[in-house]
Amino acid sequence: MRLPSRVVTLLAVAALPLALSACSSGSSSGTGASAHPAKEKNPNAGLLTGTQLKKALAPASALPAAFTHEADGTSDSGNQFLAPSSRNTAKPDCTRLEGTSWIQVSGFKGGVSFAQDDYVNQDKTEELAQEIDQFQGTTAKTVMNELRSAATGCATFTDTDAHAKVKVTSRSTAGLGDEAYTMTLTSGAWENGTTLIAARSGNAVVTVLSTAGSDNGAATAKKLTTEVLGSLKGKTAA
Repeated sequence: MRLPSRVVTLLAVAALPLALSACSSGSSSGTGASAHPAKEKNPNAGLLTGTQLKKALAPASALPAAFTHEADGTSDSGNQFLAPSSRNTAKPDCTRLEGTSWIQVSGFKGGVSFAQDDYVNQDKTEELAQEIDQFQGTTAKTVMNELRSAATGCATFTDTDAHAKVKVTSRSTAGLGDEAYTMTLTSGAWENGTTLIAARSGNAVVTVLSTAGSDNGAATAKKLTTEVLGSLKGKTAA
C-alpha cells in the first residue's frame, strides 16, 4: 500500500548581517543594507500531480473489450505531492513482480506523485495494470537502473500462490519513451506468463503489467505502454 497523500512543505529562512559602510573623511554615515534570501527552488516544479497523471492513464476504450475496471486497483496521489521516498537497499523482494505497483521491486515505494488502475477479464484469469510515477531530479533514471538490477537478481524466484519456480527473462526495449525495459515471467505451473514493461519519459516512469493473450501478455503490454506514453507526452504541469 502507498503512503497517504501529504503536502511537501519547503521552508527557507535566512538572515543576513547588517552591512555597515563608512564614507570618506569629512563626512560619515552608517547605512544598513539587507538582501532578500534567494528563493529555494521547488523540487516538484514541472511535475504533474496525481490528479493530472490519472488523466494520462489509458482509458477503458483503449483496452480489449472483454476487460472491466477493478475499483480496488485504482488510486492516485491527488493534488498534493508526497515526500520523496528513500531507496530500500535490501535485497529485492522478487514476489513484487507478481502484482501491480511492481515498481517497488526497485527499492523505491514510488514517486512524489502517482496514478494507477487495474483491469481484468470476465472470469479474472487475465489482468492489465498501469501506473505512472513522477520523481524529482534524476531519480527516475535511478529507478530504471534499479529495475534492471532487480531483474538480474530475480532471474528465478518462487511465487506466492502456487509456490512454483518462476523464470524471469529481461531485455532493454527500444522505441518506448527515453528508455524502456521489459521483463517476462513464466512458470510451468501457470497457464500463461506475465509481461512487465517499465518506460521512462523525462521524470516519469510508466510501469505496465499484462497477462492478456497467448504471448505472455507481450503485445497488450506494449500497446498499453505506448498508449500511456503518448497521453503523458501531451500533459504539462499546471
